[in-house]
Amino acid sequence: MKKTSGGRGSKTDAPAVTRVRTPRRENNEILATVSALLGGKRVTLQCMDGIVRMGRIPGSKKKRMWVREGDIVIISPWDFQDSKAEVIWKYTRPQVEWLERKGFLK
Repeated sequence: MKKTSGGRGSKTDAPAVTRVRTPRRENNEILATVSALLGGKRVTLQCMDGIVRMGRIPGSKKKRMWVREGDIVIISPWDFQDSKAEVIWKYTRPQVEWLERKGFLK
């Protein structure tokens, strides 16, 4: 019998993006671009509000969310130190294209 679908080698169409998480202003979330990896759980972020911040990837997301230079992420600046932030979410390539089409990215 011939295998029709499933497995690692199966070819499928590009997945249609149904929902994309956007930054929530009430939670003080901002879009940012990863500009450099500093090692450990730390990254340098170029935020959409024009500030360069040092970001920290929480341990709960470190293994599941592989962050590279140039990735678009959602961050939450620290309340007591505005130059540092937590990385909350990482966008995939189709999600970034959707954000560009809708005008979230400049």
